[in-house]
Amino acid sequence: MNIVVLAGGNSTEREVSIVSGKGVCGALRERNHRAILLDAYFGREKMEEDLFPAEYDIEKEAAWMQEKSKLLKETMKTRKEFFGPYVLDICRAADIVFLALHGANGEDGKVQSVLDLMGIPYTGSGHLSSAMAMDKGITKMVFEAAGIPTPRGITLEKKTCTSKLSDYGMEFPVIVKPCCGGSSVGVCIAKDQKEYELALAEAFSYENEVVVEQFVQGREFSVAVVDGKAYPVIEIAPLEGFYDYKNKYQEGSCIETCPAEISVELTKEMQRYAEEGYKALHLEAYARLDFIMDDEGNMYCLEANTLPGMTPTSLIPQEAKVIGMSYPRLCEKLIEVSFNKYR
Repeated sequence: MNIVVLAGGNSTEREVSIVSGKGVCGALRERNHRAILLDAYFGREKMEEDLFPAEYDIEKEAAWMQEKSKLLKETMKTRKEFFGPYVLDICRAADIVFLALHGANGEDGKVQSVLDLMGIPYTGSGHLSSAMAMDKGITKMVFEAAGIPTPRGITLEKKTCTSKLSDYGMEFPVIVKPCCGGSSVGVCIAKDQKEYELALAEAFSYENEVVVEQFVQGREFSVAVVDGKAYPVIEIAPLEGFYDYKNKYQEGSCIETCPAEISVELTKEMQRYAEEGYKALHLEAYARLDFIMDDEGNMYCLEANTLPGMTPTSLIPQEAKVIGMSYPRLCEKLIEVSFNKYR
């Protein structure tokens, strides 16, 4: 198949996206697909005659994208459009687009809506479910309506919120996070008023809406759902703090155990909630749902990731490995289940 692996973009998760895209592109090449890596935001400097060559230098393309990252802030000041030169033309020529984008303008349904309008097949969920899952406030409301346990929380707007936590019937400690951010960027734990005010300022520096929820002390887990079925549960144990941006992407900062060392009953319960959360948000193809469980075995679903990290050492590849699926085969599998949207 001729496949575009769309990565990069202009979100705070651009660098992670490049790593995901590079890994996916190499894996699909191993499976004899003619995959190419394409920067959604910077595109190409010229339109090649052979868009999907038999021989392809992934390292060179990834290095070019990383070099372009240095120009991102300046470019965004003057350029209004998201897609770079030739991006949509190249995507139109592919059999499918593998979305390796993360965060805003990639995981939030905007890219998906454009591809939908142009009739271009792509991996993952459609534009509406992507937008719902990206918004942590909406996700929380959907989980509550579906009976999926989730920490109590509230969505605050920058213009109207107060810095008095008791106004919302909540007490310390709390988690403060941007409503539509990813990779835990801007997420803070606040144990007192001073920390809370700093956390609000940090979260509002990214967006005009934030989610504040009761902090749950416990163990952190994640469950991939592929084509509606849960994969093995993985536990993430940060050596320091919680599963924030640094712990997600700094090697050696977490101990990841798959399958998680919890009882069969708790495993099945968490997998069931993951599948129900996937269904409640009308997700398609694949997603990853994150959980926290307290000392008494009470579990809470935190959020759903519609385009989770896809580096070879990311969480979903680790879960797939436990059931005997290699990283290249997983990448291919995600394409296969994504085609179900178009049948």
